[in-house]
Amino acid sequence: MPPLPTLRVEPLPYEALLEARGVETVDLVVIHCTELPDLATAREYGERVLYPASGTGNSGHYYLDRDGSVHRYVEPLRSAHHTRGYNLRSVGIELVNTGRYPNWLDSRHQAMDEAYTPAQIDALIALLADLRAQLPALRWIAGHEDLDTSRVEASDDPAVLVQRKRDPGPQFPWARVLDACGLERLPAQSGSEAGAA
Repeated sequence: MPPLPTLRVEPLPYEALLEARGVETVDLVVIHCTELPDLATAREYGERVLYPASGTGNSGHYYLDRDGSVHRYVEPLRSAHHTRGYNLRSVGIELVNTGRYPNWLDSRHQAMDEAYTPAQIDALIALLADLRAQLPALRWIAGHEDLDTSRVEASDDPAVLVQRKRDPGPQFPWARVLDACGLERLPAQSGSEAGAA
């Protein structure tokens, strides 16, 4: 098991406004990729206030940069907005990766070709072990694409539908992560609740 790199605690400005939750409620980790060019851009997107009533925005809890550094933007006992319908029960982990950036919904640009770095995957495995020690109910893991399967009109052609979310995408090494993490892949269509992101 790789050791967890130094955790960089960098709370989002609105972290204290996010809903608090009990340790017993968190049973799921959702793996994302940022679909942005770098960590600085991901941070800027995370700081945007998208929900004026609450003063909060969309963000994962943890961000893993290409060099394997681990950044915590939201404390895991607060509900971040990262996966519609699953926010109250899950921790969101974002891996910096370009994904489909900047043409997320263009039907001609749906490939996700950037591989995750070995340092990112080692850091992810170490972080998952750390989260299992902190969160006794943690049992499940899923990709964002497993949970948000909606299709939307392509930005270049409204007659074509594309997947709204494709992350972490085809380059993510599910077999290696599942072998190492001790969590089970969440079955399709498992329960959810209303939420944002």
